[in-house]
Amino acid sequence: MYTLCRDCFHLSEDDGDFCNRCGRHRVIRNRYITTLGIAHLDCDAFFAAIEKRDDPSLKDRPVIVGGGKRGVVSTCCYIARLYGVRSAMPMFKALKACPDAVVVKPNGEKYRVAAQQVREKMEALTPLIQPVSVDEAYLDLTGTETLHKASPAVSLARLAAEIERDIGITVSIGLSVNKFLAKTASELDKPRGFAVIGSDEADALLAPQPIDFIHGVGPKLAHKLTMDGLETIEDLQKADLKHLIGKYGETGLWLKNRAHGIDNRPVRNDEERKSVSSETTFNDNMSDPAWLEDQLWRLCVKTADRAKATGLVGNVITLKLKTAEFRTVTRRVSLSEPTQLAQTLFRNAKVLLAKEATGRTRFRLIGIGISDLSEHRFDSVDLLDPLVAKRAAAERASDIARKKFGANAVITGRSARVKNASS
Repeated sequence: MYTLCRDCFHLSEDDGDFCNRCGRHRVIRNRYITTLGIAHLDCDAFFAAIEKRDDPSLKDRPVIVGGGKRGVVSTCCYIARLYGVRSAMPMFKALKACPDAVVVKPNGEKYRVAAQQVREKMEALTPLIQPVSVDEAYLDLTGTETLHKASPAVSLARLAAEIERDIGITVSIGLSVNKFLAKTASELDKPRGFAVIGSDEADALLAPQPIDFIHGVGPKLAHKLTMDGLETIEDLQKADLKHLIGKYGETGLWLKNRAHGIDNRPVRNDEERKSVSSETTFNDNMSDPAWLEDQLWRLCVKTADRAKATGLVGNVITLKLKTAEFRTVTRRVSLSEPTQLAQTLFRNAKVLLAKEATGRTRFRLIGIGISDLSEHRFDSVDLLDPLVAKRAAAERASDIARKKFGANAVITGRSARVKNASS
């Protein structure tokens, strides 16, 4: 067993409730702490913490950062949360729950500066930083021991202390073997926390938790799983993998992995993409709706392939058209669940196209894209359309075949028609 002191940063093999160097009790005890390198850092009640830092009179008072009485809560301090106040809650409800709260209007520039200061301190530890939002990020400190002459756990404890000392806010840190468990750990000991989960500890820790404890399981999926008798993560751990895949498609595999703490996503530090798209300019201006729909399908496949290659899904589909007179027309639709599938792109975009391509207007360009991006975790389960999972599974199987045997190994009738027409 190892013990790490969060105050003097002493790491020892002692198994005690206090630090044998400074005598303080703010220690972390874990047998795996020296072997872990993936971390999740979350600034505690970030906006509210900045406001309390800048106005000491607010220190012991419930603080809500948000708009006027007709607005919503951007964030709130932990005191306000004790009264039931939550982010995105209508302001009138928040003030009803906590009438003594101090409401502060958001100051974006002040928060941006503090976030940049936190980012600079993280960059001093590792270049592998993946921001999730303005106040949280994943870090990969694997292999940094030689550079910092300390294990990732010690470096992170020092980082938390430096942020508190130099920026005046506190952070909670989770350390584990992957992103899912690191984020799970960071939420176990808030605020000003530091928690560690070793891979061998994941099953026991996760088992008693409800299904929606898994990040990415929203109310809709949680309701379906509960109705199917899967109420706790332990139920998923015990469930047969083939049964889960047969019932939920790719989502079943994702659920099984997360239930056992498995997450193979790397910490990515590449620049955030705003959209994934494809477009084409025609040799001649075209007005035939059927021909334009065929071109749309080809671009949906191309865009889907790009999204899959980058591991991204989008909530917003955008159709772009340019007329013979060079007038640009854009039409958008927001989805209930994000996608990267060609079939889903096409099913939604062709409705948009039908409203514009009536045969009377000639077009010289067509394009399709997805935005409001996030990382792909699993294919969504739609209670209103049970065929979604089957279509997704078929497309994934087709992707595997094309990757293994070539682009023409599996091809739809529409794709074949488009290919023959362009030959």
